[in-house]
Amino acid sequence: MSDTNPGLGGTRGYEIRTQGRISERWSAWFDGMVLVHEADGTTVIRCAALDQAGLHGVLAKVRDLGLPLISVTPTSPSPENTRSLR
Repeated sequence: MSDTNPGLGGTRGYEIRTQGRISERWSAWFDGMVLVHEADGTTVIRCAALDQAGLHGVLAKVRDLGLPLISVTPTSPSPENTRSLR
């Protein structure tokens, strides 16, 4: 597969934007991911590397919290994805 289409077995980073804030008490659900609270009231979940099954698992957690999904954006893994909750 190419870098732009890693296929079902490949991994890539993602930024998942939700409406609302994910409180720190739920941060354990997103272990290994970075939660960024934006000034506009949204939360960005940064995942350094996930396969398709992992992505669907994170989306199920967002659904279980009742947060409206705004966007899912593929990214390249970078050092920025390793920062902690701010």
